[in-house]
Amino acid sequence: MRVRIRVPTQLRDLVAGAAVLELDVASDTDTTATVETVLDGLARAHPALERRIRDEQGRTRPHVNVFVGSDNVRDRSGTATPIAAGDELTIIPAVSGG
Repeated sequence: MRVRIRVPTQLRDLVAGAAVLELDVASDTDTTATVETVLDGLARAHPALERRIRDEQGRTRPHVNVFVGSDNVRDRSGTATPIAAGDELTIIPAVSGG
């Protein structure tokens, strides 16, 4: 199953400047995967990006928001949120300044 991942500007240097990545992910049923499945595939393809999204225990960092379509996965089932073929995942790290 193919999923699109939108990469924000501040993380694009970790994926050779790509604004959108296409990732083939598999699941047990091969019809539905989860956000975690997508993040695992992303980690294999782009380890430097992985370190910015998840901590050493594999949990999504608190300052990173992940959306499936327009839904924040924190408001759904977290990384267990299902992903269907054609869904778009967006990664948005918090921006702060002083």
